[in-house]
Amino acid sequence: MEPALHDQVQMVRALQRFLEQPAEMLETHISWVLLSGEFAYKIKKAVNLGFLDFSTLEKRGYYCAEEVRLNLRLAPELYLEVTAITGGAESPALNGSGPVIDYAVKMRRFPQSSLLDQVLQRDELSPATVDAIARKVADFHGHIEIADSSSPFGTPERVHQPVAQNFAQIRARLGEPSKDLDALELWSEQAYRSLLPAFATRKALGFIRECHGDLHLGNIVLLNGEVVPFDCIEFNEDLRWIDVISEAAFLSMDLFARERPDLARRFLNAYLEQTGDYAGLEVLRYYLVYRAMVRAKVACIRAEQEGPAGGRDDPGARFHHYIRLAASFTRRTRPFLAINHGLSGSGKTTLTQSLLEEMDLFRVRSDVERKRLYGLKPEARTSAGMGEGIYSPEAGRRTYRRLAELARSIIRSGYPVVVDAAFLRRRERTDFQELAQELGVPFVILDFEAPERLLRERVKQRMQSGHDASEASVAVLESQIRNREPLQGAESAQSIKVDTEQAADAKKLADRLAVATSCR
Repeated sequence: MEPALHDQVQMVRALQRFLEQPAEMLETHISWVLLSGEFAYKIKKAVNLGFLDFSTLEKRGYYCAEEVRLNLRLAPELYLEVTAITGGAESPALNGSGPVIDYAVKMRRFPQSSLLDQVLQRDELSPATVDAIARKVADFHGHIEIADSSSPFGTPERVHQPVAQNFAQIRARLGEPSKDLDALELWSEQAYRSLLPAFATRKALGFIRECHGDLHLGNIVLLNGEVVPFDCIEFNEDLRWIDVISEAAFLSMDLFARERPDLARRFLNAYLEQTGDYAGLEVLRYYLVYRAMVRAKVACIRAEQEGPAGGRDDPGARFHHYIRLAASFTRRTRPFLAINHGLSGSGKTTLTQSLLEEMDLFRVRSDVERKRLYGLKPEARTSAGMGEGIYSPEAGRRTYRRLAELARSIIRSGYPVVVDAAFLRRRERTDFQELAQELGVPFVILDFEAPERLLRERVKQRMQSGHDASEASVAVLESQIRNREPLQGAESAQSIKVDTEQAADAKKLADRLAVATSCR
């Protein structure tokens, strides 16, 4: 152990005893956190790990101030101030009269049981909370500072630098060859070269922003029912000024790592529905692999600090878990194009929500994209009457063209897509069948059915709740019933009928869809 770090260990243990209330101590690879009374004091370790440098008192003071400044964006209720630690290593004090020997970030304490990794471990992380996280992150990304064209952040070279550094830093700690690590490094290098134009485009279009940088479940807490991300990266600008889709990939990867692929898929779909950034899917796999390797590196560092261990929390076991996870992200699924067909209230959106949690696919919704075309939020309510404003025939044509553009983009990024719209006219369905033929992917129609009385009940209930992007009324439903063009002939042969009068089984539907598109 370095002398400076040895002195810090003495100081932290002494401070733990000398605080007004007995302190509980938490430790990570880069900090200690003392929990005392209603406050928490975070002290940075005097380490230089390559990707961060806290080795001097001046640097630790600077980064403590940066941590408070940056985290006020998302967690102003938690971050209070930078507190000086004075005196000596054996008798330290907070804001005492002696010389400053270190610094701590003073925070408002919260129950560790409220951290989302703990909530998930208790199997209490609800889909509604995942949706709330997606909205929070999307809103944050929509308001933070953008790296302009003159900024060095987000250039392809800067994007790949931490990816390459991960492999070098892991290899230096392993001390032995690893074929799995070599394979992932080769994949990352090849992916980087093939994605050079995409990275340049992401930068040019303003998707490089001053993000959180370390968005995983352990850095999000539930406070009074609200999700509060905290502990963003302050120590390395290159790890904070990143592509927003890299940030979303981190949280998704963490859910995959914790064996909740359903919630990982739900989060990604909800985030993209909020932002409309489906173009980001082109670089998603690259970032998923990168984020898994970040956690693999952290596991290596903890193994180095902790020494040999065993059991479920063994850093060595965690390292291999993340290596396997990273490898899984490199395997591509076969894209396909599915469209929904059905009247309002037939269960298209409800069941495809469950479907996208069962399989690796992305959904685009006409109700959401129609409003986005006109600068409206998904939940916005409009005063447009049937056939007017954003529901005019021309607006409908624009919406279907937009859905086709998004479907094309998602498929070219290597993912299956389901397009959630009514598709009550034959021409609309034919256009998407021709798109699938052009792209060389399987095409299927999900044909949703329910009795008309049930459709009317569902539409009434949805209008009363006012929580969905759809604004279809009973009058709209009656018009659809009169004017629809049912599936015929070859269309029926390409369809999967889904009767939603009773609760439908999303797992069985996923299996049927997989067989129909030969993706499993």
